[in-house]
Amino acid sequence: MIYLLSPLKKDNTISLPMISFKTIAKKIDFSNCNTLMFTSKQAVVTANSIDKRWKEFPSIAIGGATKKKIEELGGEVIYYPKKFYGKELAIDIKDIFYNRKILYLRPKEVSFDSRAFLEKEGIKLEEQIIYETSCMSYSKDDKPAKRAIIIFTSPSTIKCFFKNFKWDSSYIAILIGNSTKAHLPPKCRYKIADEPLIDSCIKKAKEVLKS
Repeated sequence: MIYLLSPLKKDNTISLPMISFKTIAKKIDFSNCNTLMFTSKQAVVTANSIDKRWKEFPSIAIGGATKKKIEELGGEVIYYPKKFYGKELAIDIKDIFYNRKILYLRPKEVSFDSRAFLEKEGIKLEEQIIYETSCMSYSKDDKPAKRAIIIFTSPSTIKCFFKNFKWDSSYIAILIGNSTKAHLPPKCRYKIADEPLIDSCIKKAKEVLKS
């Protein structure tokens, strides 16, 4: 059985969402920016619900689902990194966007401090927290069955999973990327998706099932 911990529902998986979202900003301050940065699909959805003027600014999209959502809602993506793991992403932004004023619309908690890293390199990155995530609660009866393949789509899904359940040695984790891998406890068996997309995670999970 394949368990998907994302809020999204996908065919051939068991939905077990780990996080819920809450909008915490009433407005967005665009006064000191000419470029936006989004690192999640949820950030785009939240920004659109707060102020649709975000579409007037070109965007840096981190992740395929983020890029797709920006374009779906009418925004413009001017940069979409093929690899975007922590420091590699920040180095790309430093090299390509050193002369832009970037506003990072982000959740309350992030797995990598882009602002601190870029400031060391002389790049100014403004941030505004527009939403927060919280862990959903489950009973022991909801624990995935033995030999389950469990898809983790973010560091937050890992954190929330382990708040609810203990890891079983028969499980295999499928991780959306290296940033997520860094938060997986040691001794957990895992595979990393070929691309940082949920569909790629599901494809990898099916490959594991066949093997």
